[in-house]
Amino acid sequence: MQFPKSMAAEAVKVALEFGYRHIDSALIYGNEVEVGQAIREKIADGTVKREDVFYTSKLWSTYHPQHLVRSCLEKSLKDLQLDYIDLYLIHNPIEFKPGDDLLPMDENGKLIYHNTDIRDTWKGMEDCKEAGLVKSIGVSNFNHKQLELILNMPGLRYKPVCNQVECHLYWNQSKLLEFCKSHNIVLEAYGVLGSTRDVNWYDPSAPILLEDPVLNTIAKKHGRTPAQVAMRHMLQRGIVVIAKSYKPGRIKQNLEVFEFELSEEEMKTLNGLNQNRRFVDTSK
Repeated sequence: MQFPKSMAAEAVKVALEFGYRHIDSALIYGNEVEVGQAIREKIADGTVKREDVFYTSKLWSTYHPQHLVRSCLEKSLKDLQLDYIDLYLIHNPIEFKPGDDLLPMDENGKLIYHNTDIRDTWKGMEDCKEAGLVKSIGVSNFNHKQLELILNMPGLRYKPVCNQVECHLYWNQSKLLEFCKSHNIVLEAYGVLGSTRDVNWYDPSAPILLEDPVLNTIAKKHGRTPAQVAMRHMLQRGIVVIAKSYKPGRIKQNLEVFEFELSEEEMKTLNGLNQNRRFVDTSK
């Protein structure tokens, strides 16, 4: 499902008014002009100060060579019209052919891949931090072996502060969470509600997570929505949740996850729903 870019601006403004402070976007989303405008408007009208907002962006997969990393970050900064980004992530360990064509295809319509050493990409990320363009750096969609490549690299200046991955009741990432916690790396979850069922990335035959009967039973017991319980479960596991919504009612509802708590027994039951099932297939 595609949303007009104006909806991104409106959603950011509503979120900041309701009390959200973490805004997550990326160059590839194509909405940083609108998101930046919304943030600046809310700063101008006194809703927030720049230092109150925690903005995350991501290095796209065609800018992995060390000398290209900063140019990608600067594109985001120019679109946002901000002086710095709070958290900058390598969007994906998989690299495409370097350049400004974000989805480079061959004559058969297949993506053209490339193989820059991810440790060189990380050096470029470190350079951006040292230049003061970004406060913190991290990764996204990395497994523990890819994280270890960076953690064990000679001359490491800054380790990743977080790893943003698909994580939900059916793909609960328990081993990766354990690994990240052991290295003081925050695990951030996207797709907590089972993704948006976008046909480009999603398996249409997959079950609808929010219709899970166990989840719904626990939600009814608390007088909460299944979405709220799914998010609360992640929070109690020590995972940062990224909630995506364009609807003001849902944006407000998502904040109510801090108003209740799941019991140890309920947490155990929800942990048992894991199927090691991904919803997002980035290989398509």
